[in-house]
Amino acid sequence: MNKTFDLADILDAAVFAAEKHQGHVRKNSQHSPYITHPLLVSKVIYQIGGIEDSMILVAAILHDTIEDTDTTRDEIKERFGEDVLSIVLEVTDDKSMPKMERKRHQVAHAPELSYKARIVKLGDKLVNCRDILNDPPADWTLKRRQDYIQWGADVLFQIRGTNPQLEAAFDRVMTRAEMELGYQIEPFSTVN
Repeated sequence: MNKTFDLADILDAAVFAAEKHQGHVRKNSQHSPYITHPLLVSKVIYQIGGIEDSMILVAAILHDTIEDTDTTRDEIKERFGEDVLSIVLEVTDDKSMPKMERKRHQVAHAPELSYKARIVKLGDKLVNCRDILNDPPADWTLKRRQDYIQWGADVLFQIRGTNPQLEAAFDRVMTRAEMELGYQIEPFSTVN
């Protein structure tokens, strides 16, 4: 069976993630259902990045389930397989670490990610930074928005060369951020 593009797996992941993220909302002004985030990550990977590998698209949909819900590794392994679990684990933050340490770890660890995990990471940073520009959390200061976008740029810098289309889309977001948020994004800076 060709696993390049399996719509059934993708839809199964969407249903699973929707159930796991039920009741969770985004931090934007509309408090959108959280499930829109992982679905958008998968969508930009497919539409912008040109990625048709179902394993990557499924992992993108599931990328926050272990980190932000009660989902276990075994659940993902049993339902979606060891390979999908491996990608999800690569992009899952260790919530036992302090927030700033987790951010620094993401930057430092990014070059060690597999190609498939890098694609998920690119899609995640693209969607998050775009959301920070389009509809930021109401309580976020300008400085916090700038810092978040700089952090996204720092992570992307570490994995540049993975997917030119996703990187170009991210660069367009960075250009917008510089214009709209009034600051210069550094080519690479360490997270504060």
